[in-house]
Amino acid sequence: MSALAREPAADPAIGIQGLRKSYGDLQVLRGVDLNVARGKIVALLGSNGAGKTTTVKILATLLAPDAGTATVAGAEVTTDAATVRERISLTGQFAAVDEILTGRENLTLISRLRHLPNPREIADDLLARFSLTEAGSRRVATYSGGMRRRLDIAMSLVGDPEVIVLDEPTTGLDPQGRREVWDAVRKLAAGGTTVLLTTQYLEEAEQLADRIAILHEGRIIVDGTLVELKNLLPPAEVEYVEKQPSLEDVFLAVIGHTNQTDTDQTDQKERR
Repeated sequence: MSALAREPAADPAIGIQGLRKSYGDLQVLRGVDLNVARGKIVALLGSNGAGKTTTVKILATLLAPDAGTATVAGAEVTTDAATVRERISLTGQFAAVDEILTGRENLTLISRLRHLPNPREIADDLLARFSLTEAGSRRVATYSGGMRRRLDIAMSLVGDPEVIVLDEPTTGLDPQGRREVWDAVRKLAAGGTTVLLTTQYLEEAEQLADRIAILHEGRIIVDGTLVELKNLLPPAEVEYVEKQPSLEDVFLAVIGHTNQTDTDQTDQKERR
Protein backbone atom coordinates (compact mmCIF):
# COMPACT_ATOMS: atom_id res chain seq x y z
CA MET A 1 0.00 0.00 0.00
CA SER A 2 1.55 3.30 -1.06
CA ALA A 3 1.69 6.56 0.87
CA LEU A 4 -1.11 9.06 0.40
CA ALA A 5 -0.36 11.59 -2.32
CA ARG A 6 -0.03 15.18 -1.24
CA GLU A 7 1.73 18.46 -2.00
CA PRO A 8 5.12 19.02 -0.34
CA ALA A 9 4.89 21.18 2.78
CA ALA A 10 6.21 24.71 2.31
CA ASP A 11 9.13 25.49 4.62
CA PRO A 12 8.61 22.47 6.88
CA ALA A 13 9.97 22.30 10.42
CA ILE A 14 11.44 18.91 9.49
CA GLY A 15 12.13 17.93 5.91
CA ILE A 16 13.46 14.48 4.98
CA GLN A 17 14.12 13.37 1.41
CA GLY A 18 15.54 10.04 0.27
CA LEU A 19 17.18 9.24 3.61
CA ARG A 20 19.25 6.03 3.60
CA LYS A 21 21.31 4.32 6.27
CA SER A 22 22.91 0.89 6.46
CA TYR A 23 24.92 -0.94 9.09
CA GLY A 24 27.14 -3.26 7.10
CA ASP A 25 24.84 -5.39 4.95
CA LEU A 26 21.77 -4.40 6.95
CA GLN A 27 19.72 -1.67 5.25
CA VAL A 28 17.81 0.18 7.95
CA LEU A 29 16.56 3.22 6.01
CA ARG A 30 15.79 2.65 2.34
CA GLY A 31 14.75 6.11 1.16
CA VAL A 32 12.67 7.84 3.84
CA ASP A 33 10.62 10.88 2.79
CA LEU A 34 8.76 12.90 5.42
CA ASN A 35 7.72 16.52 5.98
CA VAL A 36 6.59 17.86 9.35
CA ALA A 37 4.76 21.19 9.24
CA ARG A 38 5.62 23.87 11.76
CA GLY A 39 3.61 23.82 14.99
CA LYS A 40 2.18 20.35 14.36
CA ILE A 41 2.44 16.99 16.12
CA VAL A 42 3.45 14.16 13.80
CA ALA A 43 3.59 10.59 15.07
CA LEU A 44 6.11 8.21 13.53
CA LEU A 45 4.88 4.65 13.98
CA GLY A 46 6.79 1.47 13.30
CA SER A 47 7.56 -1.97 14.64
CA ASN A 48 10.86 -2.72 16.36
CA GLY A 49 13.65 -2.46 13.80
CA ALA A 50 11.63 -0.33 11.39
CA GLY A 51 14.18 2.51 11.57
CA LYS A 52 12.52 5.01 13.95
CA THR A 53 15.50 5.46 16.26
CA THR A 54 17.95 5.69 13.34
CA THR A 55 15.82 8.45 11.81
CA VAL A 56 15.72 10.32 15.13
CA LYS A 57 19.50 10.05 15.57
CA ILE A 58 20.10 11.48 12.11
CA LEU A 59 17.77 14.41 12.79
CA ALA A 60 19.58 15.09 16.07
CA THR A 61 22.99 15.03 14.27
CA LEU A 62 24.06 11.99 16.30
CA LEU A 63 24.37 9.83 13.20
CA ALA A 64 25.33 10.61 9.61
CA PRO A 65 23.12 9.32 6.79
CA ASP A 66 24.56 7.37 3.88
CA ALA A 67 22.42 9.27 1.38
CA GLY A 68 19.57 11.75 1.23
CA THR A 69 19.00 15.03 3.04
CA ALA A 70 17.33 16.13 6.26
CA THR A 71 16.66 19.64 7.52
CA VAL A 72 15.50 20.93 10.89
CA ALA A 73 14.01 24.44 10.96
CA GLY A 74 15.79 25.18 7.69
CA ALA A 75 19.23 23.89 8.74
CA GLU A 76 20.74 20.81 7.07
CA VAL A 77 21.79 18.10 9.52
CA THR A 78 25.14 17.25 7.93
CA THR A 79 26.40 20.61 6.66
CA ASP A 80 24.99 22.83 9.43
CA ALA A 81 24.89 20.52 12.45
CA ALA A 82 25.65 23.27 14.99
CA THR A 83 22.58 25.26 13.94
CA VAL A 84 20.43 22.12 14.01
CA ARG A 85 21.49 21.48 17.62
CA GLU A 86 20.40 24.99 18.55
CA ARG A 87 16.96 24.47 17.04
CA ILE A 88 16.13 20.91 18.08
CA SER A 89 15.71 19.14 21.39
CA LEU A 90 15.65 15.37 21.82
CA THR A 91 13.94 13.59 24.69
CA GLY A 92 14.84 9.91 24.85
CA GLN A 93 12.91 6.90 26.07
CA PHE A 94 13.88 7.38 29.72
CA ALA A 95 13.74 10.59 31.76
CA ALA A 96 17.21 12.18 31.96
CA VAL A 97 16.73 13.98 35.26
CA ASP A 98 18.96 14.21 38.34
CA GLU A 99 17.06 12.61 41.21
CA ILE A 100 19.23 14.25 43.88
CA LEU A 101 18.29 17.75 42.73
CA THR A 102 14.88 19.37 43.03
CA GLY A 103 12.77 20.01 39.95
CA ARG A 104 13.68 23.67 40.03
CA GLU A 105 17.39 22.90 40.41
CA ASN A 106 17.30 20.58 37.38
CA LEU A 107 15.81 23.32 35.23
CA THR A 108 18.14 25.98 36.61
CA LEU A 109 21.17 23.78 35.90
CA ILE A 110 20.22 23.31 32.25
CA SER A 111 19.62 27.06 31.88
CA ARG A 112 23.07 27.81 33.25
CA LEU A 113 24.70 25.20 31.03
CA ARG A 114 23.09 26.97 28.06
CA HIS A 115 24.42 30.31 29.41
CA LEU A 116 20.93 31.81 29.50
CA PRO A 117 20.10 34.91 31.54
CA ASN A 118 17.68 34.65 34.48
CA PRO A 119 17.83 30.86 34.95
CA ARG A 120 15.59 31.04 38.04
CA GLU A 121 12.83 32.80 36.09
CA ILE A 122 13.13 30.26 33.27
CA ALA A 123 12.80 27.41 35.78
CA ASP A 124 9.75 28.92 37.46
CA ASP A 125 8.05 29.55 34.10
CA LEU A 126 8.57 25.96 32.95
CA LEU A 127 7.43 24.53 36.28
CA ALA A 128 4.22 26.51 35.91
CA ARG A 129 3.72 25.44 32.27
CA PHE A 130 3.95 21.78 33.22
CA SER A 131 1.93 22.00 36.46
CA LEU A 132 4.98 21.28 38.64
CA THR A 133 5.18 24.48 40.68
CA GLU A 134 4.11 22.88 43.95
CA ALA A 135 6.66 20.06 43.44
CA GLY A 136 9.44 22.40 42.29
CA SER A 137 11.22 22.43 45.68
CA ARG A 138 11.08 18.66 46.15
CA ARG A 139 13.81 16.25 45.15
CA VAL A 140 13.02 14.49 41.90
CA ALA A 141 13.48 11.14 43.67
CA THR A 142 10.06 11.77 45.24
CA TYR A 143 8.33 12.38 41.87
CA SER A 144 5.98 9.92 40.19
CA GLY A 145 6.89 8.55 36.74
CA GLY A 146 4.58 11.00 35.00
CA MET A 147 6.01 13.96 36.93
CA ARG A 148 9.58 12.96 36.04
CA ARG A 149 8.65 12.68 32.40
CA ARG A 150 6.98 16.09 32.42
CA LEU A 151 10.07 17.57 34.06
CA ASP A 152 12.23 15.89 31.42
CA ILE A 153 10.15 17.46 28.64
CA ALA A 154 10.31 20.84 30.43
CA MET A 155 14.11 20.56 30.54
CA SER A 156 14.09 19.95 26.79
CA LEU A 157 12.35 23.30 26.30
CA VAL A 158 15.05 25.36 28.01
CA GLY A 159 16.27 27.73 25.31
CA ASP A 160 12.99 27.55 23.35
CA PRO A 161 13.91 25.02 20.62
CA GLU A 162 11.74 25.22 17.51
CA VAL A 163 11.49 21.43 17.19
CA ILE A 164 11.29 18.76 19.87
CA VAL A 165 11.61 15.04 19.20
CA LEU A 166 10.00 12.74 21.75
CA ASP A 167 11.27 9.19 21.38
CA GLU A 168 8.66 6.91 22.99
CA PRO A 169 7.97 9.39 25.80
CA THR A 170 5.52 7.23 27.78
CA THR A 171 7.49 3.99 27.89
CA GLY A 172 6.99 2.34 31.28
CA LEU A 173 4.38 4.80 32.54
CA ASP A 174 1.05 3.81 34.04
CA PRO A 175 -2.18 5.12 32.42
CA GLN A 176 -2.29 8.21 34.65
CA GLY A 177 1.35 9.05 33.90
CA ARG A 178 0.73 8.61 30.19
CA ARG A 179 -2.17 11.04 30.26
CA GLU A 180 -0.09 13.58 32.18
CA VAL A 181 2.54 13.41 29.43
CA TRP A 182 -0.14 13.66 26.74
CA ASP A 183 -1.38 16.89 28.33
CA ALA A 184 2.19 18.21 28.35
CA VAL A 185 2.66 17.39 24.66
CA ARG A 186 -0.60 19.13 23.76
CA LYS A 187 0.64 22.24 25.59
CA LEU A 188 3.83 22.16 23.51
CA ALA A 189 1.91 22.20 20.25
CA ALA A 190 -0.50 24.85 21.53
CA GLY A 191 2.53 27.04 22.24
CA GLY A 192 3.79 26.67 18.65
CA THR A 193 6.45 23.99 19.18
CA THR A 194 6.77 21.38 16.45
CA VAL A 195 6.70 17.83 17.83
CA LEU A 196 7.90 14.63 16.18
CA LEU A 197 6.67 11.75 18.31
CA THR A 198 7.88 8.18 17.92
CA THR A 199 5.71 5.64 19.65
CA GLN A 200 4.55 2.04 19.62
CA TYR A 201 1.35 2.95 21.47
CA LEU A 202 -1.24 3.36 18.74
CA GLU A 203 -3.72 5.00 21.10
CA GLU A 204 -1.07 7.64 21.82
CA ALA A 205 -0.84 8.54 18.14
CA GLU A 206 -4.63 8.65 17.88
CA GLN A 207 -4.87 10.99 20.86
CA LEU A 208 -2.06 13.40 19.99
CA ALA A 209 -1.05 13.47 16.35
CA ASP A 210 -2.18 15.90 13.67
CA ARG A 211 -0.60 13.53 11.15
CA ILE A 212 0.61 9.94 11.34
CA ALA A 213 3.41 8.35 9.32
CA ILE A 214 4.02 4.60 9.31
CA LEU A 215 7.62 3.49 8.83
CA HIS A 216 8.00 -0.09 7.64
CA GLU A 217 11.13 -1.86 6.41
CA GLY A 218 12.98 1.42 6.10
CA ARG A 219 10.37 3.40 4.16
CA ILE A 220 7.39 5.62 4.94
CA ILE A 221 4.52 3.63 3.46
CA VAL A 222 1.63 5.78 4.70
CA ASP A 223 1.46 9.44 5.76
CA GLY A 224 -1.80 11.19 6.52
CA THR A 225 -4.36 12.29 9.08
CA LEU A 226 -6.14 9.69 11.20
CA VAL A 227 -9.26 10.07 9.07
CA GLU A 228 -7.28 9.61 5.86
CA LEU A 229 -5.61 6.49 7.22
CA LYS A 230 -8.91 4.98 8.31
CA ASN A 231 -10.32 5.62 4.85
CA LEU A 232 -7.65 3.30 3.42
CA LEU A 233 -9.62 0.35 4.79
CA PRO A 234 -12.95 -0.87 3.38
CA PRO A 235 -16.08 0.75 4.85
CA ALA A 236 -17.21 -0.69 8.15
CA GLU A 237 -19.61 -3.62 7.96
CA VAL A 238 -22.87 -3.00 9.78
CA GLU A 239 -24.48 -5.89 11.55
CA TYR A 240 -26.02 -4.86 14.87
CA VAL A 241 -23.57 -1.99 15.44
CA GLU A 242 -21.12 -0.14 13.21
CA LYS A 243 -17.47 -1.09 13.77
CA GLN A 244 -15.14 1.74 12.75
CA PRO A 245 -11.52 0.76 12.05
CA SER A 246 -9.04 1.73 14.74
CA LEU A 247 -5.53 2.99 14.08
CA GLU A 248 -4.33 -0.47 15.12
CA ASP A 249 -6.38 -1.99 12.26
CA VAL A 250 -4.78 0.47 9.81
CA PHE A 251 -1.27 -0.15 11.14
CA LEU A 252 -1.51 -3.92 10.84
CA ALA A 253 -3.09 -3.70 7.39
CA VAL A 254 -0.50 -1.38 5.84
CA ILE A 255 2.51 -3.34 7.11
CA GLY A 256 1.09 -6.53 5.66
CA HIS A 257 -0.21 -8.37 8.72
CA THR A 258 -3.57 -10.10 8.67
CA ASN A 259 -6.15 -9.05 11.20
CA GLN A 260 -6.55 -11.34 14.18
CA THR A 261 -9.86 -12.73 15.37
CA ASP A 262 -12.19 -10.69 17.51
CA THR A 263 -11.24 -12.90 20.45
CA ASP A 264 -7.53 -12.21 20.00
CA GLN A 265 -8.18 -8.48 19.72
CA THR A 266 -10.20 -8.56 22.95
CA ASP A 267 -7.41 -10.42 24.74
CA GLN A 268 -4.84 -7.88 23.54
CA LYS A 269 -6.97 -4.96 24.68
CA GLU A 270 -7.39 -6.52 28.12
CA ARG A 271 -3.62 -6.99 28.43
CA ARG A 272 -3.06 -3.33 27.57
